Amino acid sequence: MTQAEKEQDNGKEKEKEREKDKEKEQQRGVKRPIAPPAIPEPLQEQIQSNFVVVIHPGSRSLRIGRATDTLPVTVPHVIARRHKQSGQPRYEDAWLLREGLNKPESKEQRQNGLKMVDQAIWSKKMSNGVRRTPVSAEQARAYNCQIRPAVLDSSSRVKWTNTSHHPSHLVGEEALYVNPSDCYNIHWPIVRGQLNVHPGPGGSLTAVLADLETIWSHVIQKHLEIPLKDLKYYRCILLVPDIYNRQHIKEVVSMLLLNMGFSAIIVHQESVCATFGSGLSSACVVDVGDQKTSLCCVEDGVSHRNSRLCLAYGGSDVTRTFFWLLQRAGFPYRDCQLSSRLDCQLLQHLKETFCHLDQDISGLQDHEFQTRFPEAQALLFQVRLGDEKLQAPMGLFYPTTFGIVGQKMTSLQYRSQGDSEDPHDEHYLLATQSKQDQSSKSAADRKAISRPGGALDGEMSGQGGIGELSDLPRGCGSSSGGGGMQGEMELGPTRSCLMGAEMGETSICSPLQENCNHEPV
Repeated sequence: MTQAEKEQDNGKEKEKEREKDKEKEQQRGVKRPIAPPAIPEPLQEQIQSNFVVVIHPGSRSLRIGRATDTLPVTVPHVIARRHKQSGQPRYEDAWLLREGLNKPESKEQRQNGLKMVDQAIWSKKMSNGVRRTPVSAEQARAYNCQIRPAVLDSSSRVKWTNTSHHPSHLVGEEALYVNPSDCYNIHWPIVRGQLNVHPGPGGSLTAVLADLETIWSHVIQKHLEIPLKDLKYYRCILLVPDIYNRQHIKEVVSMLLLNMGFSAIIVHQESVCATFGSGLSSACVVDVGDQKTSLCCVEDGVSHRNSRLCLAYGGSDVTRTFFWLLQRAGFPYRDCQLSSRLDCQLLQHLKETFCHLDQDISGLQDHEFQTRFPEAQALLFQVRLGDEKLQAPMGLFYPTTFGIVGQKMTSLQYRSQGDSEDPHDEHYLLATQSKQDQSSKSAADRKAISRPGGALDGEMSGQGGIGELSDLPRGCGSSSGGGGMQGEMELGPTRSCLMGAEMGETSICSPLQENCNHEPV
């Protein structure tokens, strides 16, 4: 017998012995250990960046695009809706006009603010060490009053939006160029970073959400070339202001998920996203928008609620102030009106072209601009300007130059008021937390209140030390609080301070200034 045959026989004998052992174990009732079931690892779905849509709604512009796009698509955040009945009164949201401008104290307040601006400009030396030579508005006015426009073309080649097919709505640039004689209402769905809810036509929360859905859907279809039926394959990133209304954000998220059909959504704050996009872990973010200026401190990707501040003025107020300064200097385009959409566009363009904060540019300088309006000639104007180009943007640091009286100008964030549809809102968390946690937080609140807070020019005295459970008034009736959900989802309403003639004493300096020695007005 060969060696291979011997090994084969030995293997058969060993198998027979194993089978006998198994039979004996079964007879004795011995159970073999059960191997634990193999649990497969959960599969992580890989998210493709080109299937992520980023939406950044603003008061004047809507920025939207894929996460892979280098630059977003920017369109005017406006919609024109056709009247449902003939003879319906026409309604249009204001662009540059706002409440508090036509008060008896507005003119005096503007003059006082302009004096402070002139003093600040004169006190700052130029880079060569020489002080600027002040230029009065009368010097420019003497020249500008003699200017007559030159006709460039008999036709401006700018036309009104064609509404012969009676579209139910128009979005963006088409809405801006709707003929005032057509039966359309003009709506801006966001004002000063918040939903434009008002008692007028189209001012209900449902109507504003419908405007947002229509505008965003139109831009996604036209500019991003994404069919609405395919949004179920896309995810959405929604950027919201640092100070926001929780209930409004909840309704917008429901609209994006249920009405528009996005598969998922994440809501994040503008300041945090700005630091992330800049590659910074910590920063003090100052966002000067069209209608608001927000300040916030971000540390390690977290927006500190106690540092959030929203000032209710921005680029549109600079534009309006620049127009006032142009009128003082004899603006040659004398038919310009703040109530006209096209004139507001022109003023916006002039501000972006001429205004600056360069101290080295001084003296009178000649400029020119064109006007191109539908059904009108294309005209060329010459204008001579001095310090007006620097005075207008300086209004951001001296907001009394804007002439806004009796309006709420400063907003803070405080704790959410709860939501009846949220079973785990802050009221539930407060009621279910332990007594030890409540006592420790109350002690922390008392310490925070006893500490002197850093005041912002008399309008935010006691801002420091905002407690988690406190809702106490702080300086000018402002209130703030802590709490919130991880991921910056404490979307609460705001309380604000007053600026203007309704206060007994109002500081004439900006909250952005420190160590101000000016006397109250």
